[in-house]
Amino acid sequence: MINAPKTIRENLRFLCAEIDGQLIQLEAFFKEPAAATARRITDRAGYAHNLKSRILAACVQQMAGARKTDRKHPALRSLEFVATDLQRIANLVRQSLRHAERIETFATLEPHRYPAMVSRVREGVARIEDAFLSRDSEKAIEIGQLQNRIEADYRKLFKVYTRGMRDPDRSPADIANSLLVASEFQRMGESLRSISEALISANLGQAVNFERYFTLQNLMSDLGTASEDVSIETIAETRSGSSISAIRDKKTETVTAVFKDGDKSKVKEERQGVKSWHSIYPGLAPKILSYRKRNQSAALLIEHLPGLTFEHIVLNEGDALRDRALASLSRTLKDVWKKTRTAEPAELGSMQQLAKRLEEVRRVHPHFRNTGIRFAGETLPSIDSLIHEAAAREARVTAPFSVYIHGDFNVDNIIYDPGENRIHFIDLHRSRYMDYVQDVSVFMVSNYRLQALDQETRRRISDVTLAFHKSVRAFARKQGDDTFEFRLALGLARSFATSTRFILDKSHARRMWLRARYLIEQALACPPGAEARFRLQMKEIFVD
Repeated sequence: MINAPKTIRENLRFLCAEIDGQLIQLEAFFKEPAAATARRITDRAGYAHNLKSRILAACVQQMAGARKTDRKHPALRSLEFVATDLQRIANLVRQSLRHAERIETFATLEPHRYPAMVSRVREGVARIEDAFLSRDSEKAIEIGQLQNRIEADYRKLFKVYTRGMRDPDRSPADIANSLLVASEFQRMGESLRSISEALISANLGQAVNFERYFTLQNLMSDLGTASEDVSIETIAETRSGSSISAIRDKKTETVTAVFKDGDKSKVKEERQGVKSWHSIYPGLAPKILSYRKRNQSAALLIEHLPGLTFEHIVLNEGDALRDRALASLSRTLKDVWKKTRTAEPAELGSMQQLAKRLEEVRRVHPHFRNTGIRFAGETLPSIDSLIHEAAAREARVTAPFSVYIHGDFNVDNIIYDPGENRIHFIDLHRSRYMDYVQDVSVFMVSNYRLQALDQETRRRISDVTLAFHKSVRAFARKQGDDTFEFRLALGLARSFATSTRFILDKSHARRMWLRARYLIEQALACPPGAEARFRLQMKEIFVD
């Protein structure tokens, strides 16, 4: 049971009772539309708002004095959503009343159909207090499931009203207002679903919706664990809409697995990527413990890997651990590339990728729009024209072989286990056979773009990128990859430019944007056919 402060419990009870009272009056209006009944609803508009405000204020006060790790914190946060949706139901009651009052021929509304819908909403409201205080997810689910019944009622009414549109004796305005009344009840059902999800979220300690909760339950049953025995902690939320969470045993406080859910196609790609790595290079990717799909969403339960992300190591650990991690990463990459090498040439296509993402970059940084630059009386070409020209050059310079790459080789997708001196990869939905320069350039720029701007950290970051480049360049030389540096210049340009869409610091973003332009200009300055002699001045690029 949740030990909520007395003032919150009391105001929640008062709010539920107030909403129930307004619903009773609305039902009475449908049975006998009287002005006095309507006034009893409209005159109490401010009371529900005041009760909601008291609950929100009390929740804020309680959370201000509690640590975020306190179990009360998610419960109080969820209660804010519950109170807000309860007041929303009160607003919808008044709106449905206004629409009903505009109906001249009241029989058009089919008012005898509404008491059942009102009863469903009242049933949901009546269950809220008990579901919240008892932390019973099953009771919370029952509240949300009422939406399905309300939705079914709405669809029946919708058919009745739309059929009435063909009746010349029916007033179009009356039918329109009847549809609006039904729509307000549909939205009441949606509010009950939102309240249900907020209550479940309070129990789990993390925001979930119905789809996610049922998927999690199924995955937990695959492990032989009840969802009530674990807590969920958000690790990351990806730009593709997926959510990644740690599943922690409440008794032992240990992380037992990682839960990733999102769009079915994205999760399917992740699953396929992990399976591919298991067959190509066992031990590098985590094990998939379970997979479930439901409608248009899906979820994976993935093995929790011990260790630290490379990002954490660069920003927080000492030079010795950083150097060990980098050495392990370099060895692992070279081994993967050697074992997966095929004779199929690979086209990097970095300039095409950049061209596709320019608009997204410029939505964040409008000052990167395509304008010519004047310098010493001369107008320099726009970056758009440089990209177009570089794309044509790049298409003629392919990698002499293909290897299996990660595909999204950012520093937070690499885990180093110091105990085992071992590297692991995560977030593998973009893995494929490709030019290894793709991963190299993404990794180097993902280090540079880390938003730690103090001098010592920037030095550590540049040390990593320079050492990594030296190692990979040696690999390229041994493999007879003569155009590695030329392709890398364009790959880095792509990564520098596209990464600015994640950087709001204008100075840092500008440094990256100018580096992208510089690299493209350097590549274009190389005479066609001389790409094998092209060399990058890495210190100029990565040392701030």
